[in-house]
Amino acid sequence: MTAAPPFDTHEVFNQSPPYEDVDLYASDAALSEAVKANGADNEAGLLTAFGRQWGMAEMLGVGRQANENPPKLQNFDAKGHRRDSIEFHPAYHRLMRESVAAGLHASTWTGSGKRAEAPAEVVRAARYYMAAQVEAGHLCPITMTRAALAALAAEPALLAQVAPKVVSARYDPRFIPWWEKSGMTLGMGMTEKQGGTDVRANATTATPNGDGFTLTGHKWFLSAPMCDAFLVLAQAPGGLTCFFMPRFKPDGSVNALRLQRLKDKLGNRSNASSEVEFAGAFAWRVGDEGAGVRTIIQMVQLTRLDCVLASAGFMRMALAQAVHHCRHRTVFQKRLYDQPMMRTVLADLALEMEGALALAMRLARAFDCAADDPREAAYARAVTPAAKYWVCKTAPGFIYEAMECLGGNGYVEESMLPRLFREAPVNAIWEGSGNVMCLDVLRALRREEDVAALFGALGREALELAGEEAIGFAPTHVANEAEARLIVGRLAVMAAAAALAASAPPAVTEAYVRTRLLRPHAALYGSDRLDAATIDLVLQRALPEA
Repeated sequence: MTAAPPFDTHEVFNQSPPYEDVDLYASDAALSEAVKANGADNEAGLLTAFGRQWGMAEMLGVGRQANENPPKLQNFDAKGHRRDSIEFHPAYHRLMRESVAAGLHASTWTGSGKRAEAPAEVVRAARYYMAAQVEAGHLCPITMTRAALAALAAEPALLAQVAPKVVSARYDPRFIPWWEKSGMTLGMGMTEKQGGTDVRANATTATPNGDGFTLTGHKWFLSAPMCDAFLVLAQAPGGLTCFFMPRFKPDGSVNALRLQRLKDKLGNRSNASSEVEFAGAFAWRVGDEGAGVRTIIQMVQLTRLDCVLASAGFMRMALAQAVHHCRHRTVFQKRLYDQPMMRTVLADLALEMEGALALAMRLARAFDCAADDPREAAYARAVTPAAKYWVCKTAPGFIYEAMECLGGNGYVEESMLPRLFREAPVNAIWEGSGNVMCLDVLRALRREEDVAALFGALGREALELAGEEAIGFAPTHVANEAEARLIVGRLAVMAAAAALAASAPPAVTEAYVRTRLLRPHAALYGSDRLDAATIDLVLQRALPEA
């Protein structure tokens, strides 16, 4: 490509080249090691191909275009008929097409709606983590489509009809009935204006109507309203119940989902999130009446895993951008990367990233093995909310620190850092805020002996890693709810240290334990003492230097 003509007054120099055309898998030592440690090393070729494709300058540009051109709500057609559809930029459809073709929406399921064999979760987790580095908004319907099949297992006859459409590798965005499409996506609507997280306060009513139900009410957040069907909660005669609500009724007419507006969000700009009224909308029941929360929680656990993976992906891209920039920027006659204080900051960020990724991938393995191993099932139940609490809350501050490494270049919209920064908070809010996650962990510790035993084992492993008794944890330390955040944060860090010990070099684990377990991390990156050898190691792992 021909270079742009120079400015009349100056030359442009001492600027880092674009971070593009990179292999998102091969350039990430922590990822490849975590994949191997969690039983998916045989899929390295597939993951390398995915990493090369998604790291191309073209794909990074597609992600930017999707965010610069947010979706538009089309309530009516030209003749005044209700339409309630969403119009997207072609870049969004490209991202959806690529993700569906790669199976991010359904590779953990078979065509009959059964769980795919291990290491399906680990392999998908690695690809999802890489895709999140490029563009995360489109992953909302990807996540919910994959997760919805877990809830639909409560209604086997419906699952048998829907699953073949869901697992299709073809993205079909046409606004037609799902049974006429080559592939379908699924969304979710739980929260209402008056209830928020307290879904039992939902006021939407469900009245029996022939083979289905008629729903009347609203949802304050209907995620991904362009999907072909939704899992929603409503009050049936027997109590709060889960329902499958298609965009089109069985007779082929448009269902009575009245989209009120699209949410004007801080981030997640490429994705549509809406407020909706159900004006007598048709739906089928999923699971027993009164069992709505128990049914849909199967979906929620999977979406929480994706929150962890996406946040880790944001952190990874922010770290890579920071290291890349510092290696090409000279300050005070020396590369910024070689300045002692900056090296410590970058290395501290890299350690945080290592722990988050190791924990996310270890959690994915637990989902792979949970059906056959009670210990892995306990790990998935208890560590999922702890990991979501810790990783998702860590991401915004982490990304800000990476932004500061780029200085003003990181603060302007031409950089990816502002988009990552705006995107990060949603994962800490979606599917349960921090307090809700902590309450879930405490509830599991109090009620389930296997969960308490699991965390006791993590405490002993952390003790062994740290070599000091001061960081031990006893499950009895859960009586005071006001201390829940401290307890759950420590549990998550212990789990991350244990995951690192199984995948990373001993020097990385030792540095992580020393800076995160032996004393509380200051959250001011670069304020911990790291020796030169550790700094060299973690920075080379973060982004290999030629």
